[in-house]
Amino acid sequence: MSHALKRGFLLLQQHKKMEKTLKIAIQKKGRLNEESIQLLKQCGVKFNNGRDQLKVTSHSFPAELLFLRNSDIPNYVKDGVADIAILGENTIIEKGVKLDIIEKLGFSKCKLSLAVPKNINYSDIKFFEGKKIATSYPNTLQKYLDKKGVNAEIHVISGSVEIAPNIGLADGICDLVSSGSTLFKNGLKECDEILNSEACLVATPGLTGEKKEILDRLMFRINAVHSAKKNKYVLLNAPNDKLNAIISCLPGMKSPTVLPLAQEGWSSVHSVIKEGDFWNSIDELKANGAQGILIVPIEKMVI
Repeated sequence: MSHALKRGFLLLQQHKKMEKTLKIAIQKKGRLNEESIQLLKQCGVKFNNGRDQLKVTSHSFPAELLFLRNSDIPNYVKDGVADIAILGENTIIEKGVKLDIIEKLGFSKCKLSLAVPKNINYSDIKFFEGKKIATSYPNTLQKYLDKKGVNAEIHVISGSVEIAPNIGLADGICDLVSSGSTLFKNGLKECDEILNSEACLVATPGLTGEKKEILDRLMFRINAVHSAKKNKYVLLNAPNDKLNAIISCLPGMKSPTVLPLAQEGWSSVHSVIKEGDFWNSIDELKANGAQGILIVPIEKMVI
């Protein structure tokens, strides 16, 4: 085989392999990066990424990870450079790129809010009429101001927005707020909430074929991880004469598992309790004679 043919054959094999690999874009650093990697590893998408490595291949799932700048990800997904991405909802809205939002993932929750110095007597959004606002989200802010009928001057800053009022650059800011501690440290207070945001799984429009099948497999795993987080596994000892009452306190999956104990007149009951029903269920179980109640976290849950 000639060198040219051999090279062409290798390129063809590489292309076919890439067709069977889902390209996943995530933020290259920060809290969203850490929580995205944690979710992927919980789903069995394992990989070894060295320092400053921008592209890695999973050794346990047909996926390739691209570590990109957050603001660049929407266009990479839109153009098909990446098939899917884990991205903040605020970034999707700010960039205005049409992507398929597959699922909201429940982490990296925050707000995009307006804030002013603590000593300002703020009444409503009209305070910003004719004033200056510093932000990294000019498009989202402008739409909000237009909706409220307020004319303000927007200063676009790529980072350290909180310092703008202190150096006289702006009268207020529009930025992401999580705990509010950064605002507090910089002498600011939150005054208007523009939108709520969380991490989302997004996909390039019209994903089909093998890549869609791989995405479906990944979504199955994500749903199993999410279901586990929303539920607890409960084990308890129940006197047989109170068994029916105790079982009625367990709004679990289909039916609890009941096993006889070595001690006559007692059974072991195993079930699943939703996180939101947890404490009320425990109180009812104790009131009905349940003993030795053990609560165990669930790692994965396939329904």
